[in-house]
Amino acid sequence: MKNRVKIIFNPMNKVVEVEKGTILLDAIREAGIMIRSICGGEGECGTCKVILNKGEVSPISTKQEKRLSPEEISQGYHLACQIRVLSDSEFTIPVESRVFSPKILLKMESVIDRINPAVRKYLITPPAPQEGGQYQVRLEGYSGPAPQLCEGIYEKIKELSGGGQLTATLTTTGGRPEIIDVELGDRRESNYGLAIDLGTTTVVAFLVDLTDGKIIGKMSELNNQITYGEALVSRIAYGSEPKGLKRLQEEAVRSINDLIHKLARSASIREEEITDLTVGGNTVMNHLLAGKDPSYLAYVDGNEKVSRDPIIMKAKEVGVHTNPEAYIYCLPNVSRFLGGDAIGDVLASGMHKSGEISLLVDMGTNGEIIIGNNLWLISCSCASGPAFEGGGIKFGMRAMRGGIEHVKINPETFEAEYTVIGDTPPRGICGSGIIDAAAEMFSVGILDFTGKIVKGKTPLVREGRDGLEYVLVPAEKTAIGRDIVITQRDMDYLMDSKAANCGAIIVLMRKLKISIYDIKNVYLAGAFGAYTDIKNATKFGIFPEFPNAKIKPIGNGSVAGAYATLLSIEKRREAEEIARKMFYVDLLVDPMFSEAYSESIYIPGNKEFFPTYGL
Repeated sequence: MKNRVKIIFNPMNKVVEVEKGTILLDAIREAGIMIRSICGGEGECGTCKVILNKGEVSPISTKQEKRLSPEEISQGYHLACQIRVLSDSEFTIPVESRVFSPKILLKMESVIDRINPAVRKYLITPPAPQEGGQYQVRLEGYSGPAPQLCEGIYEKIKELSGGGQLTATLTTTGGRPEIIDVELGDRRESNYGLAIDLGTTTVVAFLVDLTDGKIIGKMSELNNQITYGEALVSRIAYGSEPKGLKRLQEEAVRSINDLIHKLARSASIREEEITDLTVGGNTVMNHLLAGKDPSYLAYVDGNEKVSRDPIIMKAKEVGVHTNPEAYIYCLPNVSRFLGGDAIGDVLASGMHKSGEISLLVDMGTNGEIIIGNNLWLISCSCASGPAFEGGGIKFGMRAMRGGIEHVKINPETFEAEYTVIGDTPPRGICGSGIIDAAAEMFSVGILDFTGKIVKGKTPLVREGRDGLEYVLVPAEKTAIGRDIVITQRDMDYLMDSKAANCGAIIVLMRKLKISIYDIKNVYLAGAFGAYTDIKNATKFGIFPEFPNAKIKPIGNGSVAGAYATLLSIEKRREAEEIARKMFYVDLLVDPMFSEAYSESIYIPGNKEFFPTYGL
């Protein structure tokens, strides 16, 4: 085994054997360890830091010299994506590189008028053999079209006949009624479904009783695809090759199967009793789950090629561990970067049923903006980057244990007061925290209206490797033993993100010729809406002021949409109608966007959109 080397990873004490010369990030993936890797292994983000304790490695480029400080290099730090392992080795994955369980928003806001799932169970009228030995299958209380059944199900009915009462599982998800299972006894009350939010970072699942709509289990896991890149473009690039697509599909399915196993065990049911699945995911995630080549999504003309019909497949086709004949229904997509998760947001908000003009904002790596009412809907997406989720920031992190989530700066001492998720010493700052910090820095004069850090106000502002930086938390108060700082480079990235988001909203408003006074409801989806201080987000200029609007956080709209469509055939029709009628504006080719972006690149922005805070 001369050409194989053994690698030990601390503090998780995992061991893996790989071929000599393997890139360390690939070995980490093989070991099943979650590590930050925003760029997916290109050496551009500097987040996959490891410490070499012993062993021999060789660099594959000079990129890590730019991403690591001289101090880190002297301490044995490397970027996992930029070194090959040449001997038996031992590495420590430092706390800032580890991916911990995120703070998940499981609040449900969806209202189902009437439970009418696509899967129901019926008693079978005891079948009697007909002429020629054939059996006629009749379902008690069912009056729809004659259901289809495959040869295997038909044989199962014949085999179980005479053994007592039989129960058939009937689904309409595939378009026509179809019997997908037969069981002995009266099993009508044992019918379960799974509503899934297949997020780029996190997978959330609700186990639902389809007979009464009750949620009997909620659980979340990190998406196992995360080490292949946190950005959608990284997943598209990796999934454009057949081997990469297969791997990403396997990782998505593995994430879902992990949740299915845990939920079924906690509810004391068999996995095979799950007979229907609905998925709210963005366009890329839907493609990867279905094993559809995502390469065309990298190009602008891909918008025209994106189907607005829901992706429907059977669990057995992709290896999901439920009833093998169960269907998976993915909420329909609209464009390359506006998918089923955004349709779920609209369903959860109810904006498509109201006569009032509403704005919906779903802030993530990709920002989704929708304006409309019961007559029309117009949308766009903007590459706001992961800054509002803590990504791309030197000490940024997801909303997980150890993340600073809220910040207040004393205007006299300029020292920061903060709250941390989990009430522990901080190891970084998450999205809501970075927004608070930026707004507070501006309020106390540490930041000017162009987003530049001001020198000389306080000793807490100092020269750093990336220009001026503000010390948010001194080293002795952190979990990582280093100062947590906000750098000028961080601020430049945050300013770009906020200008992209605000500019996107402005473009839609100008196309519609509406003002900030016309918007009556602002729906904020996900963690951004739940945890962000809205006043600070407006003061910083992430979105305009809306004096006449009610601000309404809607929670996880993606899983809410999946839940609604799991329990209601009518909600599936609504989702498909929303996708069909939504007009999409591609900001990459829209000339109005560059002007709106330029107006929004200072704090907070144009006086027209910021009458209280504007300059």
